[in-house]
Amino acid sequence: MSTTVDSHPRWAPRFTSRQHDDENAAWLGIALGVAFTVCFVTGVVSHLIQDPGSWFHWPARPAGLYRVNQGLHVTTGVVAVPLLIVKLWVVFPKLFEWPPFRSVAQAVERLALVPLVGGAVFLLVTGVGNVNIWRPYDFSFRTGHYAAAWIVMGALVVHVAAKWAVTRDVVAARLRGQSPPASTEAAPAVEGERPGGLSRRAFLGTTAAASGALALFTVGQTFAPLRSLALLAPRRPDSGPQGFPVNRTAESVGLTDVDLADYRLEVVGDGVATPLSLTYDDLAAMPQHEATLPIACVEGWSTNQRWQGVRVRDLLERAGARSGAEATVVALHDNPRQRTSELSSGQASDPDTLLALRVNDEVLVADHGFPARLIGPNRPGVHQTKWVARLEVR
Repeated sequence: MSTTVDSHPRWAPRFTSRQHDDENAAWLGIALGVAFTVCFVTGVVSHLIQDPGSWFHWPARPAGLYRVNQGLHVTTGVVAVPLLIVKLWVVFPKLFEWPPFRSVAQAVERLALVPLVGGAVFLLVTGVGNVNIWRPYDFSFRTGHYAAAWIVMGALVVHVAAKWAVTRDVVAARLRGQSPPASTEAAPAVEGERPGGLSRRAFLGTTAAASGALALFTVGQTFAPLRSLALLAPRRPDSGPQGFPVNRTAESVGLTDVDLADYRLEVVGDGVATPLSLTYDDLAAMPQHEATLPIACVEGWSTNQRWQGVRVRDLLERAGARSGAEATVVALHDNPRQRTSELSSGQASDPDTLLALRVNDEVLVADHGFPARLIGPNRPGVHQTKWVARLEVR
């Protein structure tokens, strides 16, 4: 077996496509880098909104900001799938370079490919699974996805640093209308290359078209003008009870038949002077406010609906809450998942943060949170708590 740098080991497969080159790898790497960076930043923001540190405060306005954030997160993740598959195919011959590395720096760069490639595949597979509410594993999706994202981005920084010079030369040459210089890290020499086949432009264009098609047929679950094209969206935003989807049903938490004779909405805690215990009729008799607000779920879909109910700030004022009060919203059920959510002072005082009793002039059905649900601007759907029983004010 030959061990010279430029030889092709006899045990290695032979690659006959001319598309296995550094220029294709560079352009695909740029596209993947942009997609992964947008996906990472929006994912970190989404994680912080759901599990904020003491330093992080998510504003109530603009009302649709979370909707845009999560739509970008899911769409760029979907777009990255064909980009990653094609990029791995293009660089696959590099696995058979001999010797496998020629310097310590190259050894580090090649070792970083393990968490980069493995983590990227993990993120995309679990992300697409989560969008389809398919989680065939025991660990927390959000915890695992978040941890893997940091590992992948760390490995990506190492990879970008190692490939910066090659990518820069490719881009600079094309901007000057020249062919990029031959790389010193080219794939193993190819014998018997097949003539014909796709040109570089057609190859990259086909890949771009595949990613674009996935975006076009998915983004309509967030972007209403393209809703009719959302053929790949797992849930249509205009389909479901009262005209929009349900992620978690009343049956799943044992609340299909709430007895209004027993129902009370309590406003309690150290932050109020006069604790309240209100019946459903009491809530219905209070001044009702209407707001058109989105339900924007972490899985990527979102929809605007017209809500009617009692302003949370009116409830806090009636209970004598101090200025700048915050609250924990608690649901009727005992299931620990999605039972509580937090209202910051800005969210609690926003005029459109409601305990909604109706949607689109109809009394809420059980699956949408009857007898009362929280709805507020710029909040993830998982924090728009349904079946509200208590506001704990502080």
